[in-house]
Amino acid sequence: MPGNSKRRGAIRKSSKGNPTAGSGGRVRRGLEGKGPTPKASERPQHKAYRDKRAAERRAARPGGASGRSRSTGRGGDSEWVAGRNAVVELLRARVPVTSLYVAERAERDDRLREVFRTAAEQGIGILEVPRAELDRATDGAVHQGVAAKVPPYDYAHPDDLLERAADAGRPPLVVALDGVTDPRNLGAVVRSAAGFGADGVVVPERRAAGMTAAAWKSSAGAAARLPVARATNLGRQLVTYREAGLMVVGLAADGHIAVGDLEAADGPLVLVVGAEGAGLSRLVRERCDALVTIPMASGLESLNAGVAAGIALYEIARRRA
Repeated sequence: MPGNSKRRGAIRKSSKGNPTAGSGGRVRRGLEGKGPTPKASERPQHKAYRDKRAAERRAARPGGASGRSRSTGRGGDSEWVAGRNAVVELLRARVPVTSLYVAERAERDDRLREVFRTAAEQGIGILEVPRAELDRATDGAVHQGVAAKVPPYDYAHPDDLLERAADAGRPPLVVALDGVTDPRNLGAVVRSAAGFGADGVVVPERRAAGMTAAAWKSSAGAAARLPVARATNLGRQLVTYREAGLMVVGLAADGHIAVGDLEAADGPLVLVVGAEGAGLSRLVRERCDALVTIPMASGLESLNAGVAAGIALYEIARRRA
């Protein structure tokens, strides 16, 4: 009936909002769309995104993809040096460090501040990583929140030492080590060889010390100036040196010539030094042209390789001068 507003359909009702209000642009914005759909690797809720982030975190780990790069000490892989004192000594000796790693929220002390300062002076990058990552990279070593990565040593070829002497216009002087397994002794020999004018040091490829971080430190920087070569077989290399015109002399306690009396010291020479106690191996002794000795007081059986090489090289350098 006219005027009856209660009948069905008499008044149009809105189910939500203000029946007199406009859309406020909501409809227009909805029609515009949200642009192209992002790639799966860019959507945080997608598995591809999570896989990509996981790969990025693995690549950023100190040990690379596996987090477990370990050194063989023979020029194969990088070497880890862990601990605040060890890293400080490494930087002071100017060992070639590729990168430094510091654990997140590591406590700052004088040693760590020296690490930061020296690294900045030498242009070495520092990465801050989770402590758990540093634990895995250093294989559980007591790193105290700091570790350094040292690159594998770039060994020379034994023939390169002869070329070095030829370029300098002098008779070659080579030091060969037989069975020396302590890298600190190797570093000491390298230091003495550099100080007394040798053209390089030769070490065997197996069962011998390599140019590790410990050897670098013991050399006190001499390893950066003097080449260290590696021979697959030391006995065969000594034969090769003999065929090239060098005299091969072995340093032994039972030698018949005092090293200071060696008349051939001023010519092309290879000085072979064995390990303390064991001395020269049988095959190496057989390939020596002569055995020389360091006169000592009775009762003292032997010197370590580093000290013995230093004394012998001093006597040889004195005669060559």
